[in-house]
Amino acid sequence: MKMDYVNIGKRLPRVDAVVKATGEAKYAGDLSMPGMLHGKMLRSPYPHARILDIDTSAAARLTGVRTVISGNDTIGFKAGGISAQGDEPYLALDKVRFIGDAVAAVAAIDEETAAEARDLIRVEYDELPAVVDPLAAMAENAPLIHDRAPKNISFKTDLAYGDVAQAFRKCDYVREDRFETTPIRHGFIEPHAALAVWDQSGRVSFWGSKQSPYFTYRNLAKALNIPLSRVRVVQPYIGGGFGGKNEMFDVDFCAALLSQKTGKPVKIVVSQQEVLYAYRQRHPTVIDLKTGLKKDGTILALDAHIVADGGAYLSIGALSLYLMCAFFCMPYRLPNMRAKGYRVYTNTQPSCAMRGHGVPQSRQAAETQLDLAAGEMGLDPVELRLKNALKPGETTPNGFKITSCGLEESIVAAGKIIARWRREKPKDDGPTKRGIGLGCYGYTSGPRMAGHNTAGAVIKVHEDGGISLATGSTDVGQGSDTVLSQIAAEVLGVRLEDIRYGMVDSDITPLDPGTFGSRVTFITGNAVRIAAEDARGQLAEVAANALEANPHDIVFHDRKVYVVGSPERSLPFSKLVKIAQYSATGKTILGRGYWAPEGLEVVNFETGRGNMSAAYSFGTQVAEVEVDTETGTTKVTRMAMVHDCGQPLNEMLMEGQLEGSAIGGVGHTLMEEIVRRDGQTMNSSFLEYRMPTSLDACPLEILHTDTYDEIGPFGAKETGEGIQVAVVPAIVNAIHDATGVAFKRIPITSIMVLDALKDETKTGQAGIED
Repeated sequence: MKMDYVNIGKRLPRVDAVVKATGEAKYAGDLSMPGMLHGKMLRSPYPHARILDIDTSAAARLTGVRTVISGNDTIGFKAGGISAQGDEPYLALDKVRFIGDAVAAVAAIDEETAAEARDLIRVEYDELPAVVDPLAAMAENAPLIHDRAPKNISFKTDLAYGDVAQAFRKCDYVREDRFETTPIRHGFIEPHAALAVWDQSGRVSFWGSKQSPYFTYRNLAKALNIPLSRVRVVQPYIGGGFGGKNEMFDVDFCAALLSQKTGKPVKIVVSQQEVLYAYRQRHPTVIDLKTGLKKDGTILALDAHIVADGGAYLSIGALSLYLMCAFFCMPYRLPNMRAKGYRVYTNTQPSCAMRGHGVPQSRQAAETQLDLAAGEMGLDPVELRLKNALKPGETTPNGFKITSCGLEESIVAAGKIIARWRREKPKDDGPTKRGIGLGCYGYTSGPRMAGHNTAGAVIKVHEDGGISLATGSTDVGQGSDTVLSQIAAEVLGVRLEDIRYGMVDSDITPLDPGTFGSRVTFITGNAVRIAAEDARGQLAEVAANALEANPHDIVFHDRKVYVVGSPERSLPFSKLVKIAQYSATGKTILGRGYWAPEGLEVVNFETGRGNMSAAYSFGTQVAEVEVDTETGTTKVTRMAMVHDCGQPLNEMLMEGQLEGSAIGGVGHTLMEEIVRRDGQTMNSSFLEYRMPTSLDACPLEILHTDTYDEIGPFGAKETGEGIQVAVVPAIVNAIHDATGVAFKRIPITSIMVLDALKDETKTGQAGIED
């Protein structure tokens, strides 16, 4: 839907670009206060052990130390994604459950003294049997990590729709495979950091690197046993998150409690090594998948069994497991489906949300198996997907209602790209094998969760025509501050540079669930639109009086207001504001907006039925690889993505999100893996934990379908997170196309490729099948 927009759809620079590029932007670790103390945390060296005694006396006596805390100094609050099942103390209480579990913390006059004091703390442990493999953890005789969880099952779900058994009997082709994904890191560059200060009235103010500041706002109040009104959370700039900074962590709690004990500001910045061995990861999974099709390629049935390694604590794993199972129903028509999932405790770091949140694991299995089925059935993978693609107006068996949908268009466009690439580079018979693969996806534009789900926005119009915008949403690098400012500017008829976006401050910004599930542009964007319309309506009354017209006939466009059809009857926007504020009662223009999608259901995570999003994004990813059969090295040589994000609000930012997601997918497929031995992380630095660099990047083609979502602000939907769901299977399928070998475990390393090519008829450790 093409409109004469000034801000929407334009390739405008980010509002935070200059301050970040020049180093002016301040992150949590950059902050300082007079009299500030520094904190360090002591972590468990054992994967599983009972705490018998903690002796902090030597640490407390060290010159420069102000206080030492342990679990005995807390009220025993345990965090968890489902509050009734909270199981994670911010400082260990009775035992430790993974290497890196926080046991104690110290505050001192500088970091060196704090580190020395930390090393003086003595803890007596009774080491317990540990289990680090999720399948072994489910055995009858496995050691229990939490007494309340038989077989170490932290959560389970069972989704069943249609008659799966009957449907399989009607299938002409049935395939069964096991797929495995390994633990991977979020890979943000800024480590976790927190600064807290208690004032004399008993209020705590907190600055930290948080994707969802209001999660920390609530949990600080609970963990410290103080009213919410005595907690203030302020959000500085964030150096990336990707799902790994949504929750409140031990670093946040310890900074606050240490400040309470000392009466001084306390800052803790964890090392990158700590981030890599003691904080969150994406869920590793073992997925047994069975799919049945008719001979024409129609998908009739799917049966999945998932075991997800949840690590030591629940975190938000119930949602993660539900999403893994539920998104087997997208992006294809699937009348009969069953997915049983088990999230299992192990003595490793807790697993949580990561870009795509649970969906990449299940869709990687499904998309890879679909290609294998197409090959054996003699079907074109593009045509197979096109035949089964969901269309606008359809409802999935678990209740997802599809509104706008450009999936078919994206598959057709991807097919043309594949045909062009094959003409440009035919398959090579030499040692370097070339292959092309694709994958499709569907994703939410903000899931409906239990509890507060509404975004809010407040707009203040200043007397010179400048505008302040405040929301409770956080920009973690995706550019949402810019996009929300564009929405406000377009509605008010000004330009992006006229908008000043305020950082989150729980004392003054609206309550907001946080930045997750691709909800900010879609949900907060609508709240901003409504707030801007509120302010515009107030100004329209003033303009109507000045221009002798009906308020509904006033147009706001490019810093001017005029009467519709008579642009000569106009006022500069800045003059209109002065008239509003300097005449009569001198009204200050304040616009307020609140929005949440209507008609959505809070999904039961165990049974899974219900529509959880007002809109879903779709798309198709294409990848080309070259595999050196002599070294096993795989290189992604180019990728293309056709994305259905509705109306792009800022095409440059959209492209940046898609490019980041695509290159991240290269790392997940070919190189990234947390390597452990008996629960100990062996690659806890970026030297050993390899992520893609500029040398691993490749040319990218980005297209988007011509869809417009009626609910999204200016027709927009999710962008940037969903595409990663399709990147990994596209690369895996391209490797299969190049070598003829099917890989069912990621990452696909050079050694795996060489082993597979040595004997294509033999299944090896890597989970390889010819």
